[in-house]
Amino acid sequence: MAGVSTESEKPERRDTRRRELVTFLVLAFGIWPLVAVGVVGGYGFLVWMWQILFGPPGPPGG
Repeated sequence: MAGVSTESEKPERRDTRRRELVTFLVLAFGIWPLVAVGVVGGYGFLVWMWQILFGPPGPPGG
């Protein structure tokens, strides 16, 4: 019968749910914070190098 769960499916479903939870936690608290820090740090480095080459923003000093 379609849609009827059997006893043999319950442990498999529990394993899948645990794997999804662990994957979510690794992404949410591990990988994405590192990606965010890398993006912000990379942008800061880019601005820093730009200002070394072309000077800080604003009118030319005299």
